Amino acid sequence: MKLDAFLNRKVFITFIVFLIAALTAFWPGYFGRILAPLDSHLHRHGLAMITWCFMLVGQALLIKNKSFGIHRAVGYLSYALVPIMAFTAFDLVNHLFHGAQRLGTGHFYFIALSVNSIFAFLIIYGLAIYFRKQPILHARFMVSTMFAIITPITDRLIYRFFRFLIPYAPKIGGSPIVPFFGFALADVLLIGLIIWDWRNNKRLTAFPVALAIVLVYQYSVMNFYQYEFWQMFCYWFVALPLD
Repeated sequence: MKLDAFLNRKVFITFIVFLIAALTAFWPGYFGRILAPLDSHLHRHGLAMITWCFMLVGQALLIKNKSFGIHRAVGYLSYALVPIMAFTAFDLVNHLFHGAQRLGTGHFYFIALSVNSIFAFLIIYGLAIYFRKQPILHARFMVSTMFAIITPITDRLIYRFFRFLIPYAPKIGGSPIVPFFGFALADVLLIGLIIWDWRNNKRLTAFPVALAIVLVYQYSVMNFYQYEFWQMFCYWFVALPLD
């Protein structure tokens, strides 16, 4: 199948798989006990993120059914949803470590993993919105938003169903970096999309840019913890009065 045809008619299947993976990954810790007393920071972030997943599915179905006017109207709602997603993500990380007087390697790593994924997501989403009047680019960047926020899903699925992989993960501070496998999956999928786009359309535009953004994010997770500028940022971030 041609990539453009897939993006117009079949990409909703990809988003449904992403949604099911998210629900499965977060079922034990969140969705399976969503009515139980839970931390309000977690609730806000969880609801914002799952709303985004449903929006991806809905928007893809609207494109498939050529409901372009409704698609545009729903798209405007993302202008409110995405800032809420970002704030609730930053707020949750800040809440976890707020007021900490001493941070270690694990904290520096985790803040890079969590905070920088949102920065990467925002950049890719921003590109999708910037090119909203160019459907070919818009669709590619919207698909690519998944790859910036995939590791919370892959981590939990690995710990639930694929624990045999954990010993093969690289380590930071003696702890296995399970997101490495999510990084690898995202990179392989993006490279596959790049090849598909080139073979079908001789186009090297959105997906290579998305891959570059994701690779910079991944580098930050695997390396920033050891840099003084990042450590200073982390102390500043956890001291912010977001809680």
